Amino acid sequence: MKSIELTCEQDTIDLAAYITPLLKTGDIVFLSGDLGSGKTFFSKQVGKFLGVEDDIDSPTFVLLKEYHTGKYPLFHLDLYRLKSEAELLDLGIFDMVESGITLIEWPKIAETLLPYQTLKLVFHFDGQQRSVDIYPNSALQEYF
Repeated sequence: MKSIELTCEQDTIDLAAYITPLLKTGDIVFLSGDLGSGKTFFSKQVGKFLGVEDDIDSPTFVLLKEYHTGKYPLFHLDLYRLKSEAELLDLGIFDMVESGITLIEWPKIAETLLPYQTLKLVFHFDGQQRSVDIYPNSALQEYF
């Protein structure tokens, strides 16, 4: 695990700029953290670095947003409102994972179905300072 302070928006942009080139089809990024900690902002930056032309915003109310204009298909999920793994399966999670890069906010319900995620980011915000804890799987260990 590596912990990084995010002192300004540019730090989050720089983190996304570092991580995005490491991602490829089939990769999953779990994004955990309290409201306002930076999960969606980070996701927007990943989309920009992939070349997504559409505006990327929170999928909170629709659960899933798909973007097909970048280097890879990008699937952005918010699982906060899901109650069961069956609901996640109904979204077609395995098809997404196989065909693009998947960013999952509030991933708790997905952790048992998708234990092989590429990267887990835990964002923190105490009202003044932001930081992120990075938990790479073995394939990305050397980069962190």
